[in-house]
Amino acid sequence: MSSNRDETVDMKKITIVLLPEGHRKVRQIKMPKIFLGLLTSFFCCALGLMSWLIWDYVGLKGQMSLLPTLEKENKVKELQLLSLAHKIDRTGQEMIRLREFNQKLKIMVNLESEEDQSQFLGIGGSDPSLLSPDYIVDKAHKRLVRLMHRTVDDLESEIVRQTLETTELYEYLSNQKMVLAHTPSIWPTKGWLSSGFGNRISPFTNEKEFHKGLDISARMKTLVIAPADGVVSATSKNHGYGLHLTINHGYGIKTVYAHLDKSLVKKGARVKRGQEIALVGNSGRSTGPHLHYEIRLNGVPVNPHRYILN
Repeated sequence: MSSNRDETVDMKKITIVLLPEGHRKVRQIKMPKIFLGLLTSFFCCALGLMSWLIWDYVGLKGQMSLLPTLEKENKVKELQLLSLAHKIDRTGQEMIRLREFNQKLKIMVNLESEEDQSQFLGIGGSDPSLLSPDYIVDKAHKRLVRLMHRTVDDLESEIVRQTLETTELYEYLSNQKMVLAHTPSIWPTKGWLSSGFGNRISPFTNEKEFHKGLDISARMKTLVIAPADGVVSATSKNHGYGLHLTINHGYGIKTVYAHLDKSLVKKGARVKRGQEIALVGNSGRSTGPHLHYEIRLNGVPVNPHRYILN
């Protein structure tokens, strides 16, 4: 019985009275109460949808006004990105040329064989598509940026490698420069050769003897110069060599200057090639003014002619 009552309530109708103007007949519209609820809900939904569309349209219209500015900014960024890609590519090409130059230097000084040249020509090469304007036009920024990152990583690795190789080359050349600077290479005085290196007949005994250096005849007090850089390791006087001095050039090389009239440098002094170090004399066991000049390699006398370039 309760169920029938609920159905009766739900099925109640409402009456809408229409009052027309004039003398027209009053009309009544009866409809179920539930239909009015549905109509009200539909109207509310439609009103909400309309409000959202209007709000979205207003927002979109505001963004449309910013579109030209955004397009301009995007174009500027694209050009900057392409310019950066060109700079990275040029840097890569410069690194390739630097490697080739270093390789030539290494070959010149026999630091590395020519067969090793293929090991470091290029840094992997830059992708030509990296510089293609099509990437900008097609908005393929991600790939362009990825290629740029890869190239920059290659450059960083190459810079580390080139730094190590250049340091090695610099140390080698610096060492070679020091070796050359400390290697006797010029005549120690002006004069004429009166006795060479090797076996000879002694002017004192008329017997065969081994002469450890060169005898260079010259006028008294003729200047004696250092044939290479070094340090004066000794200045002394004895019966055989008379007044003499010794220069230590390093790398196992020493030079001896005997029969001097006067020493112009003291023990411990650093001398440079061409610096005046003594005066030719006739001291010690000597038959006349001359310079006895010796070169000793690791303590063993060697022929000075091997070291004289001029």
